[in-house]
Amino acid sequence: MDAQAWTLRARGRAARGAHSQALAVAARAGFAARGLIYVLVGVIALRIAFGQGGDGGQQADRGGALEELAGRPFGAALLVVLAVALAGMALWRLSEAVFGGAGPKGAEPSKRAAAAGRCVFYVFACYSVLSYAAGERGSGSGSSDRQTHDVTATVLGWPGGQWIVGVAGAGVVAAGLWIAVRAVRLKFREKLRTAAMSSRARRFTDVFGVTGGTARGVVFAVAGVFAVVAAVRHRPGEAKGMDDTLRTFRDLPAGPWLLAAIALGLAAFGVFSWCNARWRRI
Repeated sequence: MDAQAWTLRARGRAARGAHSQALAVAARAGFAARGLIYVLVGVIALRIAFGQGGDGGQQADRGGALEELAGRPFGAALLVVLAVALAGMALWRLSEAVFGGAGPKGAEPSKRAAAAGRCVFYVFACYSVLSYAAGERGSGSGSSDRQTHDVTATVLGWPGGQWIVGVAGAGVVAAGLWIAVRAVRLKFREKLRTAAMSSRARRFTDVFGVTGGTARGVVFAVAGVFAVVAAVRHRPGEAKGMDDTLRTFRDLPAGPWLLAAIALGLAAFGVFSWCNARWRRI
């Protein structure tokens, strides 16, 4: 092979390396952003648990987390940084959908489809944060409860809408249980660079991964149950977004302590997301 061919090959490898490094930075920034949102949601839910949120107070969902950030010094700038980080996550998920993800099963069609779905979600999340930063408080960053009611009402009005909502709700229940079971079984270790972690880092990540994943799965599963109930009763108001779902825990016999436990679990998932920002295989 002549010198020119070697030069072109070297340049190609360098370009691919730079591209991979840029995607890694984008993905890690996205995990950090996701972690911040979950920590803030957990903090807001904790306030609600002990009567500081009230029924008309701050929402324990993404919209509430954005409101919390916007109220801080340089809030608009923080929101823009958050949006850029979420865009990085969307870009990484897009690369997984197109080229396949890390690991021996990363190129499977099911993995690519899941990555494509996550890409769409993070594109929407990025747009909603930018809209909120621009002052559009009624955008996609608004109340998850209102959005859930509106979507459920629309779908219930379609032919076969009850079945669609019911199946979707059952799917969310299954997804929530799957998330919780995988967390308890430490399946998240498969996606981490555990060999590069110290024993203390592994223990730290395991604690927050199990606690956070279980709490997140429980919230998903309960929200799915409410969607199924809404389908069976043909009442859109029975469907609940994250905020209403969390407030439901507060109204159970265990009272605020159960919601406090769930809130701490969601905050733990935020910390686990920060661990992913450091140790995820990308």
